Amino acid sequence: MGFERILTEALHLPPAALAYSVGERLTRFFPDRTIVEGVDEHFDIERFAREGQCRLTRRTDLHSPAVHSWDDGELVSRTPNGAFTVDWGTERLDIVVAEWSVQYAVHRHFWVAARSEAVGHAFVAALCAWNSEVRGEVLVFSGGCWSRDPELFRDIQGATLSNLVLAGDLAERIEADLSQFFAAREMYDRYGVPWKRGILFLGPPGNGKTHAVKALINRMQRPCLYVKSFSERFGSDHENIQTVFRRARSSPCLLVLEDLDALLNDGNRSYFLNELDGFAANTGIVTLATTNHPERLDPAIVDRPSRFDRKYHFQLPGPAERATYLRGWNSRLAEEMRFPEEMVAELVDSTNGFSYAYLKELMLSAMVDWMSGARSIPIATILRHLVLHLVEQMSSMNESSSE
Repeated sequence: MGFERILTEALHLPPAALAYSVGERLTRFFPDRTIVEGVDEHFDIERFAREGQCRLTRRTDLHSPAVHSWDDGELVSRTPNGAFTVDWGTERLDIVVAEWSVQYAVHRHFWVAARSEAVGHAFVAALCAWNSEVRGEVLVFSGGCWSRDPELFRDIQGATLSNLVLAGDLAERIEADLSQFFAAREMYDRYGVPWKRGILFLGPPGNGKTHAVKALINRMQRPCLYVKSFSERFGSDHENIQTVFRRARSSPCLLVLEDLDALLNDGNRSYFLNELDGFAANTGIVTLATTNHPERLDPAIVDRPSRFDRKYHFQLPGPAERATYLRGWNSRLAEEMRFPEEMVAELVDSTNGFSYAYLKELMLSAMVDWMSGARSIPIATILRHLVLHLVEQMSSMNESSSE
């Protein structure tokens, strides 16, 4: 049987017979080699080659069409069904990949023809280990699978704790906590203490929790896994939670669970707790979670120290924090747009109860209004008007939420 027919005929078979058929035909086509077969999300041979870890040649005796897509301003390609010859060190291997759907799930299978089982296993292990590492990127889990988010990664590069105004020494304490943790593995091992950490950021929305998370990712320079959702339309929350923690356990990392109260529900809470604090050792994992509504979290999550043993409260900014924040904004404005220094005290008094998000909205709206008005109205006048508008808006929102 010609090599070109191995996939062509197999892809017409029922899913249950497809994988067996390809493996059986490859065994006959390569009688002097061992076929290593498997399914793994990390088996991305094309990425492995792009990173210079092997040399990849597309086989011409089997139709191997590339599927192209536009991703973050770049045309990228992948081969869902096809075959390659691979030069890996001194070894030459042949690889076949195939994809097919069963209901709403996509199955991706691979077959490696190597001179021995040991070589095949070593190649698959090296490839999957390389692709499982998070280097210069953020992996996002959503819809039951992982994807890379270059835009989020770029956003993180500009986030620092120094440009975040927090009460007292909160920023310094958080940074010291994580820095000391990642530097202390040997000490944890010496005294038999599990090397893991659970950190929970609590507080009303708009007060710096998300920015602090991004700044910590940027500062720690550790692999980051970001979970958007455990649920998907088709699939099991239990399986997805297992997938997330299995990936996190591959190396020391930051596992970010933003809006934890929205991620958990009555159906998946017990599975989450089991992965967070069950039999599996979450060595080197810092589980960094945020919530705007701690009252919605089960006491088994909030109050048990071994799960989230560090809790940091992000409160509404007080007068001193509002003054620092407003002065910072004013110093970055163009000179002709700045408001007088003596107005800071006035704004601090009139913005009581404002979150940092509302203060930012105040400043951005004032800048836009000043530019739109042909710069004929002093920005101080615009700010006074906008403060009244935002106070009224906040009052209406509070009334709606209390009904």
